[in-house]
Amino acid sequence: MSKDAIVFMLIGYFSGSILYAPLFGKLLKGRDILEESRDQNPGTANAFMYGGFLCGILTLCCDLAKGFFPVYLYLRIGNRPIGAELAMVLAAPVVGHIFPVFFGFRGGKGIATSFGSLLGLLPETVPVLLLAGTFLFFTLVLRVRPHYYRTALTYLITMVLMIPLCRVKGIVYGFSIITLSVLIRLGMSREEKGAFEVQYLWRH
Repeated sequence: MSKDAIVFMLIGYFSGSILYAPLFGKLLKGRDILEESRDQNPGTANAFMYGGFLCGILTLCCDLAKGFFPVYLYLRIGNRPIGAELAMVLAAPVVGHIFPVFFGFRGGKGIATSFGSLLGLLPETVPVLLLAGTFLFFTLVLRVRPHYYRTALTYLITMVLMIPLCRVKGIVYGFSIITLSVLIRLGMSREEKGAFEVQYLWRH
């Protein structure tokens, strides 16, 4: 692995390890907002629900940015390989968010950071559109509930769709690492799993 790839992989991991929901919660509300949540997930949803609109917006923007910039800069500073090295750089911010070194390796689910990392691939749009489209499909058309199962199914289906639809294998490998990390995090989640439900848009 090249020195540049190692540098950007480390930048991605350590930037991912900064969890903004608890930081902005303490800054804006003066308390640990995660203690009020049922799953104590340090992500965007809890930032909005328990920290308010400003806390949620700041958390969302920073979670996107910490995925976006390491990938975007890696691809634009000189000639970059598109294989295993890209895969590691792409996955590093999400792995950092899920297993953050600054928070005892117990982080969030990595959804916003996943979008940030995929946006860092621009002008390549297929990966981020696949993830967004699959999320929307399982949210609005074939409604999978609860969110725990929707997230797991979304990442798995997106990973499968990337194999034939994404031209760059490094992206496919990187998203596979992301998917595995998300699934491990979901398995560790404290939230109530509930019964798996599917509702069809055309029946409501």
